[in-house]
Amino acid sequence: MKKILSVIEGELKQAFAACGYEESYGKAVLSNRPDLCEYQCNGAMAAAKAYRKKPIDIATEVVEKLNEGRLFSMCQAVMPGFINLKIDETYLAGYMNQMAADERLGLPAAEKPQTIIVDYGGANVAKPLHVGHLRSAVIGESIKRMGTAMGHHMIGDVHLGDFGLQMGLIIEELRDRKPELPYFDPDFTGEYPEESPFTLSELDDIYPTASKKSKFNADEARAQGMDAEEIAKKEAYSQEFAHRAHLATRQLQDGYAPYRAIWKHIMDLSVADLKKNYGRLNVFFDLWKGESDAQPYIPGLIQNLIDQGLAYESQGALVVDIAQETDSKELPPCIVRKSDGAALYATSDLGTIIQREEDFQPDAYIYVADKRQELHFTQVFRVARKAGFVRPEVSMRFQGFGTMNGKDGKPFKTRDGGVMRLEQLIADIDDAVYARIMENRTVSAEEARETAQIVGLAALKYGDLSNQAAKDYIFDIDRFISFEGNTGPYILYTIVRIKSIQNKYREQGGVCAPGSILAPATEPEKALMLKLCRYSEVLEGAFEELAPHKICQYIYELSNDFNRFYHDTKILAEEDKAKQASWIGLIDLTRQVLCACIQVLGFEAPERM
Repeated sequence: MKKILSVIEGELKQAFAACGYEESYGKAVLSNRPDLCEYQCNGAMAAAKAYRKKPIDIATEVVEKLNEGRLFSMCQAVMPGFINLKIDETYLAGYMNQMAADERLGLPAAEKPQTIIVDYGGANVAKPLHVGHLRSAVIGESIKRMGTAMGHHMIGDVHLGDFGLQMGLIIEELRDRKPELPYFDPDFTGEYPEESPFTLSELDDIYPTASKKSKFNADEARAQGMDAEEIAKKEAYSQEFAHRAHLATRQLQDGYAPYRAIWKHIMDLSVADLKKNYGRLNVFFDLWKGESDAQPYIPGLIQNLIDQGLAYESQGALVVDIAQETDSKELPPCIVRKSDGAALYATSDLGTIIQREEDFQPDAYIYVADKRQELHFTQVFRVARKAGFVRPEVSMRFQGFGTMNGKDGKPFKTRDGGVMRLEQLIADIDDAVYARIMENRTVSAEEARETAQIVGLAALKYGDLSNQAAKDYIFDIDRFISFEGNTGPYILYTIVRIKSIQNKYREQGGVCAPGSILAPATEPEKALMLKLCRYSEVLEGAFEELAPHKICQYIYELSNDFNRFYHDTKILAEEDKAKQASWIGLIDLTRQVLCACIQVLGFEAPERM
C-alpha cells in the first residue's frame, strides 16, 4: 500500500509530464495553511526558471490536468505559482478502508531489509541503574522497535561496562572485608566456590565504599578540621588502595583465574538485577555482551593497526590519526593503548565492532549515548573505517542525547542531592499516578495500582521521548502524569475512551464490518482521516532521522483530532446504522494506529483508566 504522499506525488508527476515538463517537479508537501488547502506543490516555481515561463502559467496547465483525475476535490493555481490541493472525500474513505484491511495499517515493509545493530543501555555491572541510564534505554529501545516495525532485523546490545576499574575496586574491597576467601590465597589450587561470597545487597554497598576509599579528598578533610597527620595517613591509604584496584583490574583483564571467578559472581548477580530493572521499563536486549567479550580481539586489532602503519607511538601511548581535510575543527588522534599498556574504551569498542562483523555482518550500526561522547564515537568510527574493520558501505551513526534535568535546570537529583536510582524514580511516578486515579475512586485499589504501573510507565517514557533526543529537558512529574496536554496519560486516555465507545457499541448489538468507512461529512471527520493517512509517512521519517519525538508529536495531534471529532459527533446516539458503523470503523482504525505507535515507543494502554 502506497503512502498518501506517494499517491499525491504520482498524480503530480503524471500531470507535469503530460504538460511537457520534467516529472521531478511533481513534489508535494503538507500545507502549513490548512484553512486554504491540505497539500501543496511548489514545482511550478522551480520549473519557471528552467522553461522560461511564468510560474502561474505552468501551475494553471498542471491544475487542468489534475482536475481530470479523481484524487482531488480541489486543485487550485494561486499566485505567484503555487498549486493548492484537497483530497477527494470518497477517495479518502477508500484509503481508510485499505488501511483498516491491511495488517500493517498501510506501512510499507522495507524493500531491502537490513541487519542493524543498536548499541544502547551501557550500564556498568555492579552498579544499580540510575536516572542517567534512562534516556539511553528508552531512546535506544524505541529506535530498535521502529526499525523492527519497518521490517528490518534489529539487534539490540546492552554493551555492559563489565571490565573496567569498578571490578578492581570491588575485588580489593572484598579482600579487605574477607581476606580468608580462597580467591586471595596464592597457594589455593582447588575449585573456586559456585556460590557467590556476597549477596546483591552486599554488592550494592561494596562498590560505593570502595569508590569512596580510592578518592580521598584532602581539601574536604581540612575544611572539616581533620589534622595534618590524619590527612596524610588517609591520603596514603587512598592512593595505595587505588593502586591495588588498578593492578587487580589489569590482572582480571589478563585472565587471572581467582579474579575471573569473582568477576563471574558479580556478573551473575548484576545481570539478573539489570534484566529485572530494564524489564520494568519494557526495555529488552537481544545481546548481553560487554567489554569483556571484546578482550580477545584487542591484541590482534592493535597488531593490525601497527602492521598497516596506522598506529604510532606518541608520548608512550599508541595512537591513530583520524583528522580529515573536511573537518571544521581540529580532532585529536584516537588513543588505542595507554603508555602503561592498558586498553581504553575506544579499544574495547573497536574490538566489539570486529566481533559484531564476524557474528552478524550488519548493514548498519546505531550507537545511542550521551551527546558528550560524540568525539569518542567519531574517533572509533573513523579508526574502524580506516583500518577496514567495517565494509565501506556499512552505515555508522551516533545518536547523542541531552541530560534530564530537575526544575532547577540542573541534572536531576534526589532531594538530598544524590543520584536517584531508576527503580525509585519509577516507584515515585507510579505512586503519583495511583494518587491521581484514586482521586476519582471509580475502581478498586488493586486495579488502580495495576493501572498506575501501566500509566506511570507511559508518563515516564513519553515524557522523555517527546523531547528531541539531543536536547536537555526538564523532568516534571506533575506535568508528565497529567491526563491533559502533550503527555503519555493523555494518549492512553484517548485509547481507553475509544475502547469504551466500542464496548458500548457492541453491547447495543452493533457489528462493524470491514470496509464500512464512508466519505467524511464534516471537517473534524475529514481532519481525523487526513491525520491517519500520515501514519506510514511519520513512522518512516522518524526512523530515518532516529527521532522518536516525531511519533510522539504525531500521536498527540492524532489524539487531539480524534477528541475534536468525538465531541462533534454523537456516535452512540446516531440512528443511521451505516453512518454509525462508519464512525466506529474510523475510531477503531484510530485506536489501532495509536496502539501501533505506543508499541513502538515501548508502552501499552490499560483497559480502563
